[in-house]
Amino acid sequence: MHIPRILFSAPSSGTGKTTITCGFLTALKYRNQNVVSFKCGPDYIDTLFHSHVLNVHCYNIDTFLMGEKNALMLFCQNAFEKQIAVMEGVMGYYDGIAGTSVASSTYHIASLTKTPVILVVNGKGMSLSIVALLKGFLEYQKQSAIKGVILNGVSEMHYQTLKKVIEIELPIKVYGYIPQSEEFTLKSRHLGLITPQETEYLQQKMNILAKQMEKTVQIDAILELAQNAEELNFVPKSSNKQKQNCCIAVAKDNAFCFYYEDNIQYLRQNGCNIQYFSPLHDKVLPSNIHGMILGGGYPELYAKELSENTSMIKSIQCEINKGLPVFAECGGFLYLHETLQDIHGKEYAMLGVIKAKAVKGERLKQFGYVTLCAQKNTLLCNKGECIPAHEFHYWQSTNAGNTFEAVKPLSQRKWECIHSVGNVFGGFPHIHFYGNINIADNFIKLCRMQMMKSH
Repeated sequence: MHIPRILFSAPSSGTGKTTITCGFLTALKYRNQNVVSFKCGPDYIDTLFHSHVLNVHCYNIDTFLMGEKNALMLFCQNAFEKQIAVMEGVMGYYDGIAGTSVASSTYHIASLTKTPVILVVNGKGMSLSIVALLKGFLEYQKQSAIKGVILNGVSEMHYQTLKKVIEIELPIKVYGYIPQSEEFTLKSRHLGLITPQETEYLQQKMNILAKQMEKTVQIDAILELAQNAEELNFVPKSSNKQKQNCCIAVAKDNAFCFYYEDNIQYLRQNGCNIQYFSPLHDKVLPSNIHGMILGGGYPELYAKELSENTSMIKSIQCEINKGLPVFAECGGFLYLHETLQDIHGKEYAMLGVIKAKAVKGERLKQFGYVTLCAQKNTLLCNKGECIPAHEFHYWQSTNAGNTFEAVKPLSQRKWECIHSVGNVFGGFPHIHFYGNINIADNFIKLCRMQMMKSH
């Protein structure tokens, strides 16, 4: 199968991958290209930026969370019949599990999907040293897949100097540059970039950047590189979408916005009608629902507003008391607590389902990939079952649960986590359904049972 595709990566985090990827996506949008985008790794925020810019779904591709076979299948499935697939890397190009392996790195994903790579390199303050840097990246692995570079944060004069020495010394092409400018810089905070909903004039910033890239980046040449990507061995399956027979309410607003699109699609393909609602703004849950998902996000930034929406709190409490199946991750898990501290440390009343307090942490305590091992039979899986997952949070719980043991890969670190009590399954870890499809299937079964009870 022919899938035109390109991957933007970098030597490290903070070099402008997301900014340049979003600028490139914006430029393609104005060229009326039928585009799909992907983010390597488990990150939610960058996918929100891609989706916001393009007004289309963005997908994660992560070999730890979903395995190589599923990662390649989902990539092909989601990129099928698109004019181009644009991928954004995670961290530095070779940075994988535990910082000691290339497994689940951007390089791993580029190799798996046979995708040509362009490195985004901050050239400020460098001259010949940039050649040494790039040479190291090209030669660290025999087949690096790196085909070119875009220089970030440099003037036109400096760019011309760097371009000349790079293309003389190395077998890669320099595809252009981006000058330093506050006009299209994206700001960060504790979990990464500020979400697109909070970024003032995001579309305006990306429009300015797209116009800049049309002037100083060889977009046509990058599209040609993408067109020449290797064929992939994939045969698309015909859709067997089931008739919708149960309804799942999914929290979605500025406080709860971290979802894997593949998870939502899997629910729809298996007969679930998805009804989005806002715990911030809606007064009650959607009617005739049979399950609820509370995803991750930033509830701590909206603790006061969530707490003051007492009619929504009562509506959720009522449905949970009636046996509504609930799946909650990270931010959604915090919402289930008795109280939640905001960023200033002030406590606000929440749902009170989990008898514990959600408190502000000073640092990332548990983060990164984990394997969850069930210590007992749970709502969604049996004792002994394992689930690949990831954690990334500053806020902590006075009772994080003990249903699972979380084990860090290539490490001896482990800890207890997740509550599975009655009809509620909630904890800090984020789960991609394709890591253990039983989780999704069992949740759907519970929702169907709830539907039968309600008739």
